[in-house]
Amino acid sequence: MSKIHAVITGIGGFVPEYILNNQELSTMMDTSDEWITTRVGIKERRILKEPNTGTSYMAAKAGEELFTKTGTKAEEIDLIIMATTTPDHVFPSCASMTAERLGIKNSLAFDIQAACAGFIVALQTAASFIESGKYKKVLVFGAEKMSSITNYNDRTTAPLFGDGAGVVLVEPTTEELGVMDSLLYTDGIGAKHLILRAGGSANPASAETVNTADHYVYQEGQAVFKHAVTNMAGASGDLMDKNGLKGEDIAWLVPHQANLRIIDAVVNRTGVDYDKVVINIDHFGNTSAASIPLGMWEAQNKFKKGDNIILTAFGAGFNWGALWLKWGY
Repeated sequence: MSKIHAVITGIGGFVPEYILNNQELSTMMDTSDEWITTRVGIKERRILKEPNTGTSYMAAKAGEELFTKTGTKAEEIDLIIMATTTPDHVFPSCASMTAERLGIKNSLAFDIQAACAGFIVALQTAASFIESGKYKKVLVFGAEKMSSITNYNDRTTAPLFGDGAGVVLVEPTTEELGVMDSLLYTDGIGAKHLILRAGGSANPASAETVNTADHYVYQEGQAVFKHAVTNMAGASGDLMDKNGLKGEDIAWLVPHQANLRIIDAVVNRTGVDYDKVVINIDHFGNTSAASIPLGMWEAQNKFKKGDNIILTAFGAGFNWGALWLKWGY
C-alpha cells in the first residue's frame, strides 16, 4: 500500500488595510526609520483597526479567500488547527470561533500555542492527522493580532510586530508531495526571555498587572536573538543534512520573519541562494505564527509542483524547528 502524504492543495491570506510605517512610529516614541531599518529590516507593518475584531476575523477572511480559490465548501472540512498567540479569548479556542465565522459545523477545531514557531508545529500536526487516514481536508492557520499585545510605549518591541493571517488546505495524497520531514524542538529555559507576564493562571489580571504593562510582550532581545540565530539555522541545516539535501536542491526557503540578520544566518547555514528566500518582514513586520503562511501566500505564484521548500521558525518557549515539504500544485 502506498504511503499517505499530507499535501498543501490551496492557500489563503489576509492583512489589514491600515499601514503603520516607521515615520508614524517615530511620532509615537523615540525612534526613527533608520534605527528600525538598520536593526531589524522593517519599514512598515499592518494593524487591524476594525473595532471589536480579533484574530478570528482575519483568519476567517483568509479562509474565505481559500474557499473561493479552491472551490472548497465548509461542510467538507473535518479538522481545523489554529496556530496563534493572540486568540480572541483565553477560551473558547480561536479555531472554534473561526469555524463559526466560516460556517464550518462538522469539524474538530483546536488551537496550538508555539508562538512564532506555531505554524510549522501546526502543519506537522496536521500531517500526522492526515497520515493516520482519519482526516481528509484540514485547514491549518497561522493568525495573529500582535498589535493587541504590543506596548506602543516600548521602543524595543513596538516596531517589530504586525497583524495578519494565512491558511493552507492540507489533503492526503499518494504522490511524493507534501510534508516530507521535520525537526521540531522546545527548550523551556527560554521562557523568561520572551513572555507575556500577566493574564494567565500564574499571574491573573489585576489593576497592578495593568498598571505595570505586564499584558504586553516582554522580550530580552539579545538573548532571543542569540538563540534564534543558532537554532533556526541549526534546525534547517540539520534537516537538510538528514535528508541529503543541498542548497541547490531547495527551490524556496520560507523563514519566520523576525529579523533580517537571523534570516542571513539561515541562508549561510543552508547554502540556499538569497534570491530563493521569501522575505516579507520589510512590509509586514513580525506577524508571529502568521509570518510563514503569509510568506507562502505572497510567493505562491512562484512555486511549482514538486518544489523542495524549507520552512523554519523560532519563537517563545523557546520553540523552534524546520519542515521540508514538496509543493503540491
